Amino acid sequence: MDFSIIFDNIGIYFEGLKNTLMLVSISLFVGLIFAVPLAVLRTSKNLFISGPIWVYVYCFRGTPLLVQMFIIYYGMGQFELMKSSFLWIFFKEAYFCALFAFTLNTCAYTIEIIRGAIENTPHGEVEAAKAAGMSSLLRFRRIILPSAFRRALPTYSNEIIFMLHGSSLASVITIIDITGAARIVNSRYYSPYEAFLTAAVFYMSITFIIVWLLKKLEVRWFAHLRRE
Repeated sequence: MDFSIIFDNIGIYFEGLKNTLMLVSISLFVGLIFAVPLAVLRTSKNLFISGPIWVYVYCFRGTPLLVQMFIIYYGMGQFELMKSSFLWIFFKEAYFCALFAFTLNTCAYTIEIIRGAIENTPHGEVEAAKAAGMSSLLRFRRIILPSAFRRALPTYSNEIIFMLHGSSLASVITIIDITGAARIVNSRYYSPYEAFLTAAVFYMSITFIIVWLLKKLEVRWFAHLRRE
């Protein structure tokens, strides 16, 4: 194997690294922002409130991310109404379509993660908040959501890793992410081992950093449970 071609083309990998980190971080951030209120509404016993959210979650958890991205990237252009609207400025761009698909996908999974954590809140904590005279909104803000976030963190950590790995699909719609960089190098030099092993090292390095940061966060959030 000749890794000199990797050093000669390392700039492509760093461009792919930048695009991967931006896609993943923005989609996770926006997805989490929308997932929190939707997860709260998902716990409602009113079917007119929780029902549409359940349908959205079911559809995006029940179909592959690649299919969702193809529908958004290739499908939106089939509608003249979309082409004639201001939204076409965004949906004609591959980067936005990938970001949109990633955000919708991770939001659906995060809703279920947070919903499960909310519903598993110890009954005693809720009763204590009621006894203290807290309103429903105040209970969610001070008791239920902080407690749910701590329980959801280990599961949400997996979602972050899955989202990072899933971002490799962006290369199929012409975006130069880490996998896209490896495909370019492979097409130039016909060296799949060098090209994709380098991509694997990039993904493993990012995963290691994410896991390390999340472990640090877990230690901080669960400090009150540690024995002195």
